[in-house]
Amino acid sequence: MDSINASAPEQALRTEDDPRWDILLNRRSGSAVSADFVYAVRTTGVYCTPGSPSRLPRPENIVFFDSASQAEAAGFRPSRRSAQDQQSVDLKHAAAVAEACRVIDACDSMPNLAELAETVGMSSFHFHRTFKKITGLTPKAYSVASMRSRVQAQLCQGVTITSALYEAGYNSNSRFYEASQNMLGMKPSEYRAGGANVDIRFALGESSLGSILVATSSKGICAISLGDDPDVLIRGFQDQFPNANLIGADAQFEALIATVVGFVQSPATGLALPLDIRGTVFQERVWQALRDIPVGSTATYTDIARQL
Repeated sequence: MDSINASAPEQALRTEDDPRWDILLNRRSGSAVSADFVYAVRTTGVYCTPGSPSRLPRPENIVFFDSASQAEAAGFRPSRRSAQDQQSVDLKHAAAVAEACRVIDACDSMPNLAELAETVGMSSFHFHRTFKKITGLTPKAYSVASMRSRVQAQLCQGVTITSALYEAGYNSNSRFYEASQNMLGMKPSEYRAGGANVDIRFALGESSLGSILVATSSKGICAISLGDDPDVLIRGFQDQFPNANLIGADAQFEALIATVVGFVQSPATGLALPLDIRGTVFQERVWQALRDIPVGSTATYTDIARQL
């Protein structure tokens, strides 16, 4: 029997055995404000945030949910105060995630989870969960995207491969070369040489953040760019790989990109984040969706969901 339809004595026991009940009993201590759950009241049909000042219901009338969306899926509606509280919490969480992204982007090496969580004043568990909920990525995945962007920029400027990998935060050659194919879609030396003699397919599409250009070689993805003007994206792509064999007008590849973009942006995530961070998040989620799809194949929404 589920919690919603349980008898009063059964539900009272479930509630009192749940560690979240202790948070509610001590909600005036301040720990409830940052707690990541909601509780629903069976007798009224509404749900509240842990910090709600309303009188605490009897334990047999309380049902816990991990999120507001779960409570709503079970048929509960937000109380007026909870709707306001949740909006405030969402904005605070978005600000914390944005701060963490700025820290990651500025770091010389990949920061660990505990350090990031401490920076924004959260526990490691709560921070990881909040980051994933808002961005659709783990903090590590965002760090990888940031490092990849720095490596690509360094190589495009013609710096040595060793300098590029250390500037991006890699502390060993072996670690970098292990990741280079997924990161660059070709050998680092080929990337540095403007894609010399590499066949690169590319496709343009449209997204909620503007035009998108995706390029891939036989080894993997080598570029994902966002911008307002598709012509500018193409020129930038040509400048990035002046010595490659660029192949466009591939209807199958264009259809794949459209499918991936449609999946990644529905439902929308991270709308409260700064635009540049949203762009990085969007690019990385597209990258993740595409990287395990074999070159030349098609993919359905189900296939893409399995990758993510």
